[in-house]
Amino acid sequence: MILVDTSIWIDLLKKNSARLVQEDDLLQGLRPGHQSDHFRSNFLALPVLSDPISIALYLSAADIYRQGRRRGITIRSSIDCLIAAIAIENSVPIWHRDRDFEAIAGYTSLEVVPAASL
Repeated sequence: MILVDTSIWIDLLKKNSARLVQEDDLLQGLRPGHQSDHFRSNFLALPVLSDPISIALYLSAADIYRQGRRRGITIRSSIDCLIAAIAIENSVPIWHRDRDFEAIAGYTSLEVVPAASL
C-alpha cells in the first residue's frame, strides 16, 4: 500500500482529464457532472488509513512540526505533518510532489516516493 498525496492526484487529473480539478483542493476542485461523480465514488472507495483521526496522531503531527523547527526546518503545512504522522503510524510510504514530505523524511522515519520515481 502507498499513500498518495493530493499533489499527485491533482497533477494526474489535470493532465488526463481536461482540468477536472483546480489547484485549490482535490475534491473541492471537481466540476459538477458525471465525470466528477464517477471520480468521487471511486475515490471514496479507496482504503482509509485513519478514520477518525485520533488525538495521538494530532500530537504526533505537532511533534513532527516541532522537531523540524528545532532543526531549522519550517514545514509550510500542518496538514502535511498530519499526513506524515498517519503514514508513519501505518508504515506506508507517501507518493508526493511536495517538498515538505522530503524535509520530514529527513528527520523522521517517514518513507517517501517522489513523483519522478513512479
